[in-house]
Amino acid sequence: MHMRLRMILILTACSVVGNCCGQAGYADYTDEDLEIWNRCAAILANKRTLPTGDLIIETALCLADRPYVASTLEKEPERLIVNLRELDCTTFVETVVAMALAMKDTVPSFDTFCLYLQTLRYRNGVINDYTDRLHYFTDWIFENSRKGFVRDMTQALGGEPLSLKLSFMSTHPDSYRQLKSQPGRIWTMREKEKEISLRDGYAMIPSERIHDCAEGMKSGDIVCFVTNIEGLDVSHVGFVYRQDGVLRLVHASLAGRKVMIDERPLPVFAAAARSAVGVIIVRIVQ
Repeated sequence: MHMRLRMILILTACSVVGNCCGQAGYADYTDEDLEIWNRCAAILANKRTLPTGDLIIETALCLADRPYVASTLEKEPERLIVNLRELDCTTFVETVVAMALAMKDTVPSFDTFCLYLQTLRYRNGVINDYTDRLHYFTDWIFENSRKGFVRDMTQALGGEPLSLKLSFMSTHPDSYRQLKSQPGRIWTMREKEKEISLRDGYAMIPSERIHDCAEGMKSGDIVCFVTNIEGLDVSHVGFVYRQDGVLRLVHASLAGRKVMIDERPLPVFAAAARSAVGVIIVRIVQ
């Protein structure tokens, strides 16, 4: 592990120990979640030296057929939820990346996986309340780029400039009980939305140009579907998978109700996706 990343994890662990009970004890998980981790870790033990993108796909496939379940993180008070039994598109991506990074560690462990998961999911890896979670995926990309975990490849692959005007969470607080119950958090989210929207350098590959830009996409890249829903940035995420020469999507599918390899090539999926106007491509760089 790079020294900078180890320091991030040490600082995160210190923060966790200060607020909770240290090690995996700070996380909310079940015996079944631990069993799934152990099973996946055993499968991946001989694959740790694979290129990171290939390890990402192997890790994702360890979770194939896990049921799609939304809103598994919505518990109060805010804490690290580890749920390997049920996944939505975002928790699937976060879980797979954290698992793969943990497997790359000197001594892979469930504790290390939990630390990576918290570091990926929360701004500065620290949990104080609901607003510390990286709810908007463009913010997730920005923060995890700063931490050295990922790189936004969209512009280099031929993407076009993308303007954001985020507002959905602050203008729909009734849809988020943690905002509805704590009106002060609405202001915090509104300020964060302004900050995210003002950042430079956003790009997307329009859906109709994915095929033209596909050569540079690699297995294990995160693919983020940019939406035209007012106030939102990304409506779905998954992983690029080159299977038998065809560019596909591995994702937790709402329509399929499980983690799966989509039968449609990625450009076809994107063209058919309701509200999707293009994609952002993000590469794990460890």
